[in-house]
Amino acid sequence: MLAAQLAERYRYENCAVIALDDGGVMVGAQIAVQLHCVLTLLESAKIMLPREPQAVAGITTGGALAYNPSYSSSEINELIGENYGLIEQEKITHIHDLNQLVGGGGTINRELLKGHNIIIVSDGLDSGFAIDLAVEFLKPIAIEKLIIAVPLANVQAVDRMHVLADDLYCLNVVEDYINTDHYYDKRDVPDHETVLRTIEQIILKWK
Repeated sequence: MLAAQLAERYRYENCAVIALDDGGVMVGAQIAVQLHCVLTLLESAKIMLPREPQAVAGITTGGALAYNPSYSSSEINELIGENYGLIEQEKITHIHDLNQLVGGGGTINRELLKGHNIIIVSDGLDSGFAIDLAVEFLKPIAIEKLIIAVPLANVQAVDRMHVLADDLYCLNVVEDYINTDHYYDKRDVPDHETVLRTIEQIILKWK
């Protein structure tokens, strides 16, 4: 359904699909097939702190950092002040791990994104955190438009989409979001290696 909606508007434009997670790759594959465009995965990691129930920040391949919008600016400043050394160490560790992932097969190529309409895809969003991370990653890249396409998202995520995206497609807005798996009759996301093969073989499946 998402692919059909996007095809009406972007079928003959230069596009690239960026999935935010493995489930997003499976959704994004349907879009990439219809639009005849590349599909890629933005690897990221969460920075957790002791006694904090949510990640305080996230970091992507290439070192783009975004703080969790669930925390206020004053809360973030306080957490940074109290945990600066730990946060810096977590950043170094995660950048090393993410760079190893990219070096081991490569899941994203900035050159493929320049001058393109970027379609950010996930199989479900329970906050705007992942969107903020993707936007930080894209800031140094001269893209044409930012489009977000998701089957479902909660109200907070949709609000964030309206702020950050030039165009958005969301099939279902869920007020009391439980978790992404809850809204699928069958949870059949394949293992990560199969997901990466899906990315590599997407051109063979263009229609």
